[in-house]
Amino acid sequence: MNILKKIAVIIISSILGALVSLMTGVRTKRNSEMPLLAEKMVFYANHNSHGDFMLIWSSLPKMWRQKVRPVAGADYWLKGPIRRLISQDVFHALLITRNSGNPTQAIEDMSKALQNGDHLMIFPEGTRNTTDEILQPFKSGIYHLASMQPETVFVPIWLSNIKHVLPKGHILPVPLICEVHIGQGIQLQENEERDAFLQRTRDALLSLSQHSSEYNEHHHD
Repeated sequence: MNILKKIAVIIISSILGALVSLMTGVRTKRNSEMPLLAEKMVFYANHNSHGDFMLIWSSLPKMWRQKVRPVAGADYWLKGPIRRLISQDVFHALLITRNSGNPTQAIEDMSKALQNGDHLMIFPEGTRNTTDEILQPFKSGIYHLASMQPETVFVPIWLSNIKHVLPKGHILPVPLICEVHIGQGIQLQENEERDAFLQRTRDALLSLSQHSSEYNEHHHD
């Protein structure tokens, strides 16, 4: 990377971080029993917008943020020079080809990244949630990744209110307060079957949603 590009990356990174904090007023709430930095970590969250990974990134402790790579669709993030710069040079995203005809390739790429010392950020719903459901069913990829790297710690993160900050089809964000709830890490148990692990990881995420002000306001009404 040449010097001008390095300077551009530093500037863009700083601007994005400031914008995320300004537009969301992000409040991070961490579980007191969260694990210390583990050798292999995967942060998984509910998925409402293309800005989700920026919100998570800005909320993580610095020692985690330096190593985490969001897993994102190459078809979206390689469109245009700005998206490519943000995804590849600013956030060092692990870009995967969706609907490639080789469903195991993405899991193998993620497994290799963990093996190389990277942490990952994934969205197990597989696509943005535009339904009325609070959380869509998980795809099986998170289980297959855990099976390939069973020592990995999976950390649930619940994003509250982000759907209203960056609604689908809007270019500019709406300034609202967002919350990021970071929960306790989970590991695949010995002989744990796919459906049981998917249910356990999904339940861990749903339990975090119940601590959000968005959830409490909805159920109070």
